[in-house]
Amino acid sequence: AMASLNVALPDLARETHATQTQLSWIIDAYSLVFASLLLPAGALGDRFGRRRALLAGLAIFGAGSAAASLTTEPSTLIMLRGVLGVGAALVMPATLSTITSTFPRAQRARAVSVWAAVAGASALVGLFASGALLEGWSWRSVFLLNVALALVALVGTLLFVPESAEPRQPRLDVGGAVLAVAGLVTLVYSVIEAPTRGWADPVTLAGIGLGLAVLAGFVVFELRRENPLLDPRLFRNRHFAAGSLSIMLQFFVFFGFVFVMMQYLQLVRGDSALMAATAMLPMAVTMVPVSRATPVLVGRFGFRGPWVAGLAGVAAGMGILSRLDASSPYWIIAAGLVPLGAG
Repeated sequence: AMASLNVALPDLARETHATQTQLSWIIDAYSLVFASLLLPAGALGDRFGRRRALLAGLAIFGAGSAAASLTTEPSTLIMLRGVLGVGAALVMPATLSTITSTFPRAQRARAVSVWAAVAGASALVGLFASGALLEGWSWRSVFLLNVALALVALVGTLLFVPESAEPRQPRLDVGGAVLAVAGLVTLVYSVIEAPTRGWADPVTLAGIGLGLAVLAGFVVFELRRENPLLDPRLFRNRHFAAGSLSIMLQFFVFFGFVFVMMQYLQLVRGDSALMAATAMLPMAVTMVPVSRATPVLVGRFGFRGPWVAGLAGVAAGMGILSRLDASSPYWIIAAGLVPLGAG
């Protein structure tokens, strides 16, 4: 859902007359709400039932997608993308915590590697599916596909996913949740609006400063809590801190790249939506098998070698793709996508 709508941006801009800032918000409203609610939604699932959280999240996601397919206003679409983010925040932690709580320790690494491969590949499959739909229908078909997928996932959850919960967990850290949401919303809102207002504009600088201050307050607040929503002391573990930083940088690169790449392929190169999505397939072709092979590589060489090789692959891929211009042949794109997907 984060990646697939990027294919539809040119079509969506033409039909709704959305500005570049509004297009950014249509993409980022989902991600912002998703990121802001991920911690409290995960805590709610752990306490009251991960299967219940998964079902509730899929229902919200499907209903929000159905409503989005009927809208004509960019502002309404931004709001509904936020609703989809609420559903996704309930779904994502429930899936991973269900895996870690139900699989035996000996199988857990393989199970998580499958989860990672599916999550990564689905972003690219989403691009391809959206491109195929846009060949015959408008951008609304992307949201209707979400409805169909949510229904399939609801049935699958009811049939196959066991309930798991930890009801004896302490009460939800409401204060920490409010501070986390407020800090992230303020900071990201200011960054997204900065191109319109200007990076040196007092409102932009004040918003960024306020967002960072609230997040700093969140850290202080959590350090004083007996049962924090997120214990900042976890980042004293250098493996945990480095892993968190690595995955943050990967998502930073990937979704920023997809947002620009889809517009480059369609508006600069003149590709159709389907051709633009198809152009991304070399990334999926390498991402899935390498993700599945990673536990074997880690078992043989330890964490550090594959980890460093992966980050180097991402850097190499982005280095190649940074050389693109309006007349670049496709082989340069493919040459960048392969190490990027493997990384």
